[in-house]
Amino acid sequence: MHHFCTLFDRNYLVKGVAMLRSLQRHCPTARVHVLCMDEETREILQELAMPHVSCLSLAEVEDPELLAVKPTRSIAEYCWTLSPCLPWHVLQRNPEIDAITYIDADLYFYSSLQPLFDEIGAASIVIIEHRFPPPLKHLEVRGRYCVEWVGFRRDEEGMACLARWREQCIDWCFYRLEADRMGDQKYLDRWPQDFRSVHVLQHPGGGVAPWNFGQYDFRQDDSGAITVDAAPLIFYHFHQFQMLSNGRFNRISGAYTGMGREPERVYAEYEQALRRVLAEVRQRRAGFSAGMKPALRVYAQRLVQLLLPAPVKEWLKKFIRAV
Repeated sequence: MHHFCTLFDRNYLVKGVAMLRSLQRHCPTARVHVLCMDEETREILQELAMPHVSCLSLAEVEDPELLAVKPTRSIAEYCWTLSPCLPWHVLQRNPEIDAITYIDADLYFYSSLQPLFDEIGAASIVIIEHRFPPPLKHLEVRGRYCVEWVGFRRDEEGMACLARWREQCIDWCFYRLEADRMGDQKYLDRWPQDFRSVHVLQHPGGGVAPWNFGQYDFRQDDSGAITVDAAPLIFYHFHQFQMLSNGRFNRISGAYTGMGREPERVYAEYEQALRRVLAEVRQRRAGFSAGMKPALRVYAQRLVQLLLPAPVKEWLKKFIRAV
């Protein structure tokens, strides 16, 4: 049995359920502990009755340390703060679990995860690089590794690393770059130096994302499965993928359009999955539209990302946060 954990609110519900369905399909032994960031998310997940999913409420996970810092964090920053707190909570409450992997809600799985487990072996800690290509290498200053798949084994190294990460994120977890920290992810940069049993995933089919897809060769094999550099595509990270109020989708942030044309089959399959989940949710909540952005606003934002110089965009972000 393979244990995972993730967290999302109603705005990520459709993406989260699509991820959970794909994980169940390609890893039948998966058991997923989902931290529901609001009551509606918990209610809908329970109504969907996915046998491999256990729901947790915020009240179950929040301790005095978390509640003390919660007012100082934005919603996104608080979710990042919870990234290490959730696997820590699950391991503390379930002593029979030997290892757990935190995964982001906007992943989607395309084939068996077994090659990843085979590669990981008995490692205590598992991380994955952003794998930025040269034109985007400057983004590595925000973190060499991506908090999209982070694994911990219940052994001395794994628990020590997770405990330290939890303490660090409770102490400081903000959307700004400060020396050796940025949100929850730049803390990971030191793990290969500070811990002996750290494995960095190498499989080309794990961790494909908008910031790195341009350096891969996508094809279909004889069975119709998607391959990446001749290896099976295992999961793709749909970072900044937008569901729009007009029923359409906006796939790629302007920051990554220089990577070239996105892999059509990868995105088309994900969009079909989202449509199926949305229809399923609307059978229980008529008119459900959480997480869907106004189309004109998103198109305008993407245009700004594409055309404005980086210093101007950074100034605009600071100005908007200050208003």
